[in-house]
Amino acid sequence: MLFQLLTGSAVSAVNIAIHSLLTVVVIGLLRTAIPNAAARPGLQLAGVMIVAALVLMLAHTLEITVWALAYWVLRAAPPGSNLLYFAFVNYTTLGYGDVTPVKDWLLIGPMAAMNGILMFGWSTAVLFEVLQKTLERQASLVKSS
Repeated sequence: MLFQLLTGSAVSAVNIAIHSLLTVVVIGLLRTAIPNAAARPGLQLAGVMIVAALVLMLAHTLEITVWALAYWVLRAAPPGSNLLYFAFVNYTTLGYGDVTPVKDWLLIGPMAAMNGILMFGWSTAVLFEVLQKTLERQASLVKSS
């Protein structure tokens, strides 16, 4: 059981690193987009939010792929299982239950779910912050005009 927890923690740590890096990308995009705010702040706000959401979705997709690779290396899913599907179901906490880990790896699915919940919460916080900072910067540009 300890080995399962350590392995799940290691995969989660890789995903936290991926999410950290792509959060930095989102923040960098925000910083370059806002100073170039044009006469159409609504369109600019929509663009910033769309790009931020897409980058964060890319992060989640990469993280799910990391879980799928871990399942493959560990042989944690029954033979013939679609590992990417299994990883998506666990990470998103959808939990269909049509694919379950092999007996030796029963904790790996819940660990993926815990990691996914944390990463989705993080993404929600980043999107809210991007929205708030974009609106604040747009307001300051209007005041200085």
